[in-house]
Amino acid sequence: MTIASTFLGGAKGRLLTASIPFRFFATAVLFQGLAWLALFWAAPSVPRFAGGLGWPLASLHLLTLGVLVMTAIGASLQLLPVATRQAVPAAKWPYDLVWILYTAGVVGLTTGMASAMPAVLLGGAMAVATALLIYLFLLARNLRGAKGMRLVVVHGWAACCSLLVLLGTGLSLAGAYSGLVLFDRQSTLGLHVTFSGYGFMGMLVMGFSYILVPMFALSDNPAPRWANLSIALAIVALALALLVSFGMLPTYFFRLYVGVGALAFLIHVALMLQALRTGMRQRLGKSFVLVRLGWACLGASFVAALALELEVLTAHGPTLFGVLLVGGLLSLLLGVLSRIVPFLASMHAGAGMRRSPTPSKLTAQRPLDIHFYSHVAALVMLLAAVLLDSVWLVRASATLGLVGATAFGVFFVAAWRRMTQVAPKIEAPAAPKAQDSRQIH
Repeated sequence: MTIASTFLGGAKGRLLTASIPFRFFATAVLFQGLAWLALFWAAPSVPRFAGGLGWPLASLHLLTLGVLVMTAIGASLQLLPVATRQAVPAAKWPYDLVWILYTAGVVGLTTGMASAMPAVLLGGAMAVATALLIYLFLLARNLRGAKGMRLVVVHGWAACCSLLVLLGTGLSLAGAYSGLVLFDRQSTLGLHVTFSGYGFMGMLVMGFSYILVPMFALSDNPAPRWANLSIALAIVALALALLVSFGMLPTYFFRLYVGVGALAFLIHVALMLQALRTGMRQRLGKSFVLVRLGWACLGASFVAALALELEVLTAHGPTLFGVLLVGGLLSLLLGVLSRIVPFLASMHAGAGMRRSPTPSKLTAQRPLDIHFYSHVAALVMLLAAVLLDSVWLVRASATLGLVGATAFGVFFVAAWRRMTQVAPKIEAPAAPKAQDSRQIH
């Protein structure tokens, strides 16, 4: 039995109310547009950005927290119960509370960053941390009761541990602007970047890739031996980063961490490429071009990290590394999301029907095409802008990114509208109502 067949078996009976995951996705779509607008405003400071309050930091966190983590929360809350074969709870209020607190927290945190108001930033950070702790409880509850999908579960637990480090370092960095210094800023910043990009997001993306890539490609399961080696190396790399930052290992072990992490990622990508090559479905469209672009950027981010450690890169190095890491995760996530949204819409629309509408019938392809070309051009321009120290290229990149984000929003709204036309009783992703605990089955 393949991972895809295991994943899909009885999946309709383990769906959350449609408004729960789609609410997170819709908010991520909105934050993506705001992030590109913030980047346009921050353009003069972007090429040599090396930290500090202001619009560049706000734009970065609109992308990381507002788009990447927001999407990861929505996807994992829905996909994990399906993958681990568990019934979803009847109560909606924990999911609603996570969305309310997290959305408000991201708005407050990024507003505080953009306006250089430490008190607002810290308040937003506290709301984000509270929401993520509730999410962590929901995630851990799913993992603890998991039945099967051991590889996904191991990645999930690694993501949980990484999230704790992310929260601790994030609160320390936010508090430092208000004079609440908990840890050394430099080591805390390094841990925050590592455990947010490669730890939490990286582990979730890798774990769910073992389900989604074979499922969409109609391929066999990846070889367990190599997949186990990949996750083992990834955990070792994160442990090395933690030990180096706490001074328990010499600083030159950082190079070993980068090398081990890169090897873990390369093994994972090799397994995914093999699944794509051997799958029965070969034409996966532009969505998987974005996925491949994301893999390439993430691979290049390890090279940039090593170059920074060896002091090879110029003053543009930190920004270049950030664009490769965040741009890679964003490309990969948007590529997968363009598949997940119609897939989930099809499952919800087909609940109680003999034949579900196909995902392709719920997909508006033209907006997706516009998004693809705009996003790729925006990412390439942003990389060029950093290397050439060009403000106008940053603004051109932000403009194209905004066009792409708008097109992706049109695609998302079209998928929701087509789904509700097939199944009119599906609850819309409006403001949460804690007393409503209906489920779509």
